[in-house]
Amino acid sequence: MQALPAPMLAAINHLLGQAAWAREKLVPFAGHAAQIKLPPFEAAFLIGHDGFIAAPAPDAELEVSISLPATTPLLALQGKDAVMRAARIEGSAEFAETLGFVIRNLHWDAEEDLSRIFGDIAAHRIVAGTREFAGWQQQAAQNFAENFAEYFTEEQPMIARRIAIADFSADIDRLRDDVARLEKRLEKLG
Repeated sequence: MQALPAPMLAAINHLLGQAAWAREKLVPFAGHAAQIKLPPFEAAFLIGHDGFIAAPAPDAELEVSISLPATTPLLALQGKDAVMRAARIEGSAEFAETLGFVIRNLHWDAEEDLSRIFGDIAAHRIVAGTREFAGWQQQAAQNFAENFAEYFTEEQPMIARRIAIADFSADIDRLRDDVARLEKRLEKLG
């Protein structure tokens, strides 16, 4: 059983260091081991007595297995919730539920880390600027997708509009019913 790489352990422990609530949730599971599977990658970790994670002993018994699909890197672009919906967690129900809760709610406090380097005001402005830029990028992507869809439904009709598809489906249903009625009439005549 291979342990999580040291840089990943350090990054997760850094996040746990910023979240005392998460460590408190994990402390009751001290000594419990879990495994993450992301084909072809498999690695295990152990919950320490202080709520941080560590490399497990080679003979440690795994109590929880978290299986992620190979598409996880793409799902990560959609957010943590998309990754969590695709994850399959097996094993000890209580330990798995606690791990799931911690993973869903653990967030990086970038402003805190940046304030140590640049000071509080600069860190606040950097984070605010980054959020604003990310929001602008998201809005630009949404506008592009809407314009793209409008162009191919209205100006170059290569994509059917939803209402047109719904109307077409309703017409097919009516035709099917009409044909069924006609068949019954023909049976009565014949």
